[in-house]
Amino acid sequence: MSIVNVSHVSHSFGGRQILEDVSFRLLNGEHVGLIGANGEGKSTFLNILTGKLVPEEGTVEWCNRITVGYLDQHTVLTKGKSIQNVLQDAFAHLFDLEQEMMNLYEKMSDCSDTEMEAYMQEVGELQDILEHSGFYMIDTKINEVAQGLGLMDIGLEKDVSMLSGSQRSKVLLCKLLLENPMILILDEPTNYLDENHIQWLTNFLCNYENAFILVSHDIPFLNQVVNIIYHVENCVLTRYVGDYDYFLEQHALKKRQLEAAYRKQQKEIEDLEDFIARNKARVATRNMAHSRQKKLDKMDIITKPKEKVKPVFGFQPSRTTGRIVFETNALVIGYGEPLCRPLHLNFERNKKIAIKGVNGLGKTTLLKTLLGLLPPVSGNVEVDPFAEIGFFEQEEVATGISALDYFWQEYPAYTNGEVRAALAKCGLTTDHIESGMCVLSGGEQAKVRLCILMNRPCNVLVLDEPTNHLDVDAKEELKRALKEYHQSVLLVSHDPDFYEDLVDEVWNLEDWTTKIL
Repeated sequence: MSIVNVSHVSHSFGGRQILEDVSFRLLNGEHVGLIGANGEGKSTFLNILTGKLVPEEGTVEWCNRITVGYLDQHTVLTKGKSIQNVLQDAFAHLFDLEQEMMNLYEKMSDCSDTEMEAYMQEVGELQDILEHSGFYMIDTKINEVAQGLGLMDIGLEKDVSMLSGSQRSKVLLCKLLLENPMILILDEPTNYLDENHIQWLTNFLCNYENAFILVSHDIPFLNQVVNIIYHVENCVLTRYVGDYDYFLEQHALKKRQLEAAYRKQQKEIEDLEDFIARNKARVATRNMAHSRQKKLDKMDIITKPKEKVKPVFGFQPSRTTGRIVFETNALVIGYGEPLCRPLHLNFERNKKIAIKGVNGLGKTTLLKTLLGLLPPVSGNVEVDPFAEIGFFEQEEVATGISALDYFWQEYPAYTNGEVRAALAKCGLTTDHIESGMCVLSGGEQAKVRLCILMNRPCNVLVLDEPTNHLDVDAKEELKRALKEYHQSVLLVSHDPDFYEDLVDEVWNLEDWTTKIL
């Protein structure tokens, strides 16, 4: 059964065509991966699907009585509510039924025998619904999912207004999974999850009986959970049955076939045009030339396959630091209360080190403390005086100014052409460069911020989750650029495929934490 049908949808944004004559269907039980390079229109398509955007052309038709759950990172969490309260909201409809049942019990205290019989029957029906829906196991369900996504480590009693961005995303994902909708729509759900929690989510989605649509650049994760791939490229949406690896094979085959057909047609057009030019003026062959012209006019011209713009990254080195870049003496990090035992760490020159650990242990806090952006709870950090640090933050607030002006703020001496050339090198088109930062996708914003970092000579790179939102090509290029950068790198990442063969050492914050794991 088709749950949703999208027919001939077209949409543009800021003068740029995003989708053109796109059709899509979702069948019951399908596990769909929606993939494509940064800025190709994945988020736009999801917004059209969920009704947040009205397409310029085409229709979106949903089946009746379909429940849809959408992981929206912009959902507002009410101050004063605990994580437990937010997760209980997933069962709000069941709590309403319980209240209705309690109201009926109150009515039974003063009613006739006829009314009593009717009330008892209604109470019995409500009781059956609650039992069938697992109402009396809600706390168990909440604890199970919260444990799987690492919320128990934070504490379910914690006020949601005190959560970090990654913790907030986990709460929203947990609530969504507890709601158990008929269709799940997930946009990069693994961005803020560590290895263990990604594995838990993988198992959950593999066993999920209903349909879901997943946007992700995490290839191992995609391969394990999806059975249908929809690929967005050049405003077109193409369906492939199978996992990501199968898609790659079929897409490469399709590309070769299209290129061969294009070359064959171009040769045919060239021969026809040559024949027409040589024979249209001669009386004896004029009719044949006219026939060839009619054939040429009726021909469906194959468009030359567009080459996808791939980013090219490269970091500028600076003068060499001393042997020790960072040295900590009994350093304790945290916000008021300690997050770790006293740390005695040495970060040596030209080393590449990855920092891992479950969310909430203080990976970002450690980076910011080393950089002097946060005060330590106790202890101190000694930084080499010749250290020239380039810092990539996990998230930055997007502004309304264009990517061009955003870059220009950092490098006012650059000419317009130099700015455009630098951004284009990172895989951004003219449309991206002239668009406001707030309308760019997460991956496009990351490329702009990486571009700013790459144009500043530095001898120490400090990167906090740089691969979040980046597409596959950009991830591979970033990894190559970091391998070729022969100075110091300190990296926070949840992606072992990215850092395992890149770094010299891994610091696991779980070994130093004061929290009970």
